Amino acid sequence: MGVDTPRAFNASYLDRTLAGGIAERIQCPTLVCDAEEDIFFKGQPEQLYDHLTCPKTLMAFTTEEGACAHCHPGAMRLSIARIYNWLDDTLAAAAYGVAGGCSLS
Repeated sequence: MGVDTPRAFNASYLDRTLAGGIAERIQCPTLVCDAEEDIFFKGQPEQLYDHLTCPKTLMAFTTEEGACAHCHPGAMRLSIARIYNWLDDTLAAAAYGVAGGCSLS
């Protein structure tokens, strides 16, 4: 990121935004995960999802599931299973030429 100190590195994240159409440039199917009680990025998954123009999925993780915190530590098996299922479905769609799948060529 072209900075000299850890503090400058952390501050450089403030320069990263959805402005300028960066999310709209993403072309491959995109999974956006949202933890119901995420204290670090509350609301940001929905913002990213709204900016995406590619095939997209917003996957919510809830308190009831035990997966409501950032990175879903209370339900790792559940979150990993759901994420891998999305990958399986998305890659299978690409392999069979279904719209919305990744290009494997």
